[in-house]
This record gives sequence, C-alpha cells and structure tokens, in this order.
Amino acid sequence: MPNPTAAMLVIGDEILSGRTRDANMHHLAGQLTGRGITLGEVRIVSDDHDAIVGALNALRGGWDHVFTSGGIGPTHDDITADAVGAAFGVPVDVRDDARTLLAEHYAKTGADLNAARLRMARIPQGATLIDNPVSVAPGFTIGNVHVMAGVPSVFEAMVASVLPTLTGGAPLQSTSTRIERGEGDIAGPLADLAREYPDLAIGSYPYQKDGRFGANIVIRGDDRARLDAATARLGTMFG
Repeated sequence: MPNPTAAMLVIGDEILSGRTRDANMHHLAGQLTGRGITLGEVRIVSDDHDAIVGALNALRGGWDHVFTSGGIGPTHDDITADAVGAAFGVPVDVRDDARTLLAEHYAKTGADLNAARLRMARIPQGATLIDNPVSVAPGFTIGNVHVMAGVPSVFEAMVASVLPTLTGGAPLQSTSTRIERGEGDIAGPLADLAREYPDLAIGSYPYQKDGRFGANIVIRGDDRARLDAATARLGTMFG
C-alpha cells in the first residue's frame, strides 16, 4: 500500500521577493519522510487572496494532506485564514477558544489584546485548532489542510503538534554511493538499475572536484532489503 502523500503551500511576498529565505519546506520534508508521508509538491504564492484560494483548491484535491505556512499573523496582509475559508466555502470569525488562549497569554505578558492581535483568533468555521507552545496564537486544521505560521520556530512547533495525529506509512530510507565517473558514463547503467528496481527512487547528483567528475547516487525506498540489494547491484556495476 503506497504511503500517504502531502503538498506544501508557502505564502508570502517576502519569500518571492528574496527578502526571506524559506526554511520551513526543508524542515517539513524531513519530518514527513520520517513519518512515512511522501511530500510530492511545493508551491509558493504571494499574499494575494485569489492566488491562495486557487493554489489551495488545486493542492487539497490532489494530495492527502496540505500544509501551509505564512499569513496568519496580526497585520493587514495576513489573509490566509480568509483565503482558506473562501476555499472551503465557510465563514471566518473570531472564535471563543482561540480568543481565550490569546487573552490569557497577553494578560500574563501585560500586553493588550487589541484588534490587531485579535485577528489571530479568526478561524474558519469547522476547523480544529493547532497547538502553538511558542507564541500561543494557534494554527488550524480544516479538512485535509493544516494552516501554520511562517515563523520557523512556530512552524516547527505546529508541525510537531500535527504529525502525531496523522497516519503515516513506512519511513523512507536511503543510501548514497559515490561514483567517480561523469554522468554521461553512468546514465545507461543507472537506467538499467531503475528498470530492475522500479519500486525505488534513484537519483544522480553530479559534482566536480580537483578537475575530476563524479556523482553521488542516492537510492530511496521503504524496503530495507530492496534498498540494500539495489545498492549492492550498483556497486557491481561500477566496481
């Protein structure tokens, strides 16, 4: 039975402009791999309502899970909650349980729960909250979509809250073999290996060092015996 699948939607003008380097995709990919969930697609969109709605509807129909990052803060351009509500056709409003979390947090810090901060309690109807032990303001899950903050420390904490609730498959494992030949020389044998082991993913990652060409061959799969057999076969091809 194939592993569950996932996609990620990264939201934010700051990512597309190059002002901010996205670290969340790398973290999510590693966490999903360990859980046995295959990350199959990542999209990045601007802080544009229609762009978010369109991308979200496309992704949630094609993958078992969709993880979003960005756009659920207190400022005017944090429009993810409204876009998600529009995608699902449900209203979005301040919810009592989210308001209570924020009120208790800001009471402890001595800050006011003003209108801007209260925006972080706006949740689409029917969603469940995602715990945020870092800064309290929750994410939320609706359908197969998990909506999370863009700040890496908060995103990582939310991923840790969500992953235990998801059914995973067999965790992917990998081997890496260094072949000191150019890709043109190894392409044919690698194609033969891929046909021999269609259940494994075989990737070639070339390098050049001290004037010599080579490639690291990475083989991935969830069956350790098959993985070891393919790696051994690779060794005999170029031994």
